[in-house]
Amino acid sequence: MQLKPQDILVLLKLIGLEGDWSYRSLAQDLFMSTGEVHNALDRATRAQLFDSEQRRPRLQALEEFLVHGIKYAFPAERGSLTRGTPTAYAAPPLNEVITAGEGEHPPVWPDPTGAARGYKLEPLYDSAPKAARKDKTLYELLALVDAIRDGRARERTLAAEYLHKRLKAKHAKA
Repeated sequence: MQLKPQDILVLLKLIGLEGDWSYRSLAQDLFMSTGEVHNALDRATRAQLFDSEQRRPRLQALEEFLVHGIKYAFPAERGSLTRGTPTAYAAPPLNEVITAGEGEHPPVWPDPTGAARGYKLEPLYDSAPKAARKDKTLYELLALVDAIRDGRARERTLAAEYLHKRLKAKHAKA
């Protein structure tokens, strides 16, 4: 069994959800097939990142994986300058505390209709940018994960702190 990037996308989506969900609703929201969602949660369960009985992510284990393992399991792939949607430190919430240096291009997910010009950062999964456009919470979580995958030490540290606060708040609600 090997985790796949879409497994993390599904888990991040579940973090932002309130109430019940179905495989079909997740699939529609993430632009995946129902089978892909089912397989993603099966792999996440075997990796102990998802509790299949309670139907929710194991937040402590997921945080540990995101902070310490994701950059090794799913390393960031940079590309040339392109138009796209800002991510990592250039997207909320980090863009409120980190600014790009003079002449520095921000990381963006490629998107011809995007509002920013920057260096291409391959998204965690192909449908992630499209799903993130529909869900602000998912967008912010994906941007934090990208900051951990691609950022410098300060960006990774801040992203880990923001992620911790969000997961702690989610755990308090559960």
